[in-house]
Amino acid sequence: MKFQPLKTVTLSLSLFMIGINTYGQKSIPLKDFFKNPKKSGYQISPDGKYISYLGPYKKRMNIFVKPLEGKTAKRLTSVTDRDLGGYFWKSGSRLVYLKDNGGDENFHLYAVNVDGSNLKDLTPFDGVKADFVDVLEDNDNEMLIQLNKDNREIFDVYRLNINTGEMTKIAQNPGNITGWVTDHDGKLRIAITTDGTNSSMLYRETEADDFKIVITTDFKESVNPLFFDFDNKNLFASSNIGRDKLAIVKMDPATGKEITNLFEHPDVDAGNLSYSRKRKVLTAITFTTWKKQRKFLDGSTSDMFSNLEKLLPGYEIAITSYTKDENTFIVRTYSDKTLGGYYIYTLSTNNITSIGEVSPWLKEDQMADMKPITFVTRDGQILNGYLTLPKGKDPKNLPVVINPHGGPWARDNWGFNPEVQFLANRGYAVLQINFRGSTGYGRQFWEMSFKQWGLTMQDDITDGVNYLIKEGIADPKRVAIYGASYGGYATLAGITYTPDLYAAAVDYVGVSNLLSFMNTIPPYWKPYLSMMYEMVGNPIADKDLLVAASPVFHADKIKTPLFVAQGAKDPRVNINESNQIVEALKKRGVAVEYMVKENEGHGFSNEENQFDFYKAMEKFLKKHLEVKN
Repeated sequence: MKFQPLKTVTLSLSLFMIGINTYGQKSIPLKDFFKNPKKSGYQISPDGKYISYLGPYKKRMNIFVKPLEGKTAKRLTSVTDRDLGGYFWKSGSRLVYLKDNGGDENFHLYAVNVDGSNLKDLTPFDGVKADFVDVLEDNDNEMLIQLNKDNREIFDVYRLNINTGEMTKIAQNPGNITGWVTDHDGKLRIAITTDGTNSSMLYRETEADDFKIVITTDFKESVNPLFFDFDNKNLFASSNIGRDKLAIVKMDPATGKEITNLFEHPDVDAGNLSYSRKRKVLTAITFTTWKKQRKFLDGSTSDMFSNLEKLLPGYEIAITSYTKDENTFIVRTYSDKTLGGYYIYTLSTNNITSIGEVSPWLKEDQMADMKPITFVTRDGQILNGYLTLPKGKDPKNLPVVINPHGGPWARDNWGFNPEVQFLANRGYAVLQINFRGSTGYGRQFWEMSFKQWGLTMQDDITDGVNYLIKEGIADPKRVAIYGASYGGYATLAGITYTPDLYAAAVDYVGVSNLLSFMNTIPPYWKPYLSMMYEMVGNPIADKDLLVAASPVFHADKIKTPLFVAQGAKDPRVNINESNQIVEALKKRGVAVEYMVKENEGHGFSNEENQFDFYKAMEKFLKKHLEVKN
């Protein structure tokens, strides 16, 4: 079972009134882009008797349930301090959900009955992070979880009773295991270990046997176990061993030898492999070029998606939940101009029923197109990205917001992005670049980013700006940069190393000092520290490199107006990262706007905090990149 995220986007509230912007298009209230949906995250119970969704209660997203054929929904949770971190049906009568405290990412697991009874914190341990190993779909009462309860740096495996909270440790982590894989019977058969840079896959035929090393690679090569074949003998995995792009392969887990290459794309990595638990067949492999695509492995699944595309033309389609008999599905639509809606689809009758739109107040015909773009960098590297232009405006001499993604080992994708649409509605063009190091484009492209923070990775972003200027799209005097996490670092690096390029900058939970950043990572990242040293830099051996690439040590070069936002409980990018850059600028007498939210972590989740942030960002950008007629 795939764990369903709480929601696709961050959402907020605004007091802005509808007006007409300088391009003659409707100025949509900020709240319409960022407010919480009335209903989202729909799922169906395994027996098909109930549907559930997330809806607001005192501004926080909580779980509601109603009979499939009924109209009245019952609220099961009453969380008021923070949105839930996600939920799913464990059985036909009990649901499990995640919640942390103020953004600290130490998620607790909770469970509640469909009638609201027996609500229980299953992992009531302070400072401990819970995660799933196997939800045991055929066992209504138990699942396998992992906790860093005994040692904050490593996770042991526990069998957890979701009704009573009773748990038993079934696997002790010797200190180097970073992942576990079960077979279809819920038996722990695979373990992944690391020494910091080298990874090994360990295998055992039964739980009575000892784990034995099957294959070892450095972190640049990878074998990512997905799941066992239906007889629990061979293993499906994604692997780039002997190739540049990740492929989906079938392998012998006892020897590590590939048996079959199921799928490999020449330009991008293969993504997820899905299967039918009921019919015991592989169904589809996903991959992403400029848009998500599927290679179907099963005729029935191909036919189902073909039928759905006819029933829901013009939209991308995702399956978010389904019944155990695989006859009733929750289907979600989306595009670059809408968060779409949810539908109940019955396979046997090919019948579909709408159960709700996510944000019906946003009209597709008022949204902007997100177009894929390609350009060539100064050193000849071909980069991909997305350009969103203000609707109804000629692409000439526009104010632009450059929006580098976080990670940095992640990527931007095509689809609805509320920040992008909001900025486009306010008259800005928005450029998103999958700079070198972005994932999905193969190993070589990823490795190009190693020890290149502030160097060629930043050059890629600069070259994207210059591309828009050369094409006449960007007004060179009205370019801003805004990013979160690594994107926040890229924002600070942009105004440090190319101080004349940007007219305004917004740093959201970004890194300013690579030396201090390495010393404040979460404890459960420690097993990967040697790998981080190779990818970013070693604070001792590469001190000069990291100092040169840390904006805080070069704050004297910054002259661009800067707005910084930070969550006080951020476990990934410690608040000291933002404090340092703000203090460095204030010592020079440089004005910098600084927003800190005490009850937030790595990005703002609570609606009122998002409201404050986006309202302040809009005011800041308008001041420094005034949109002209």
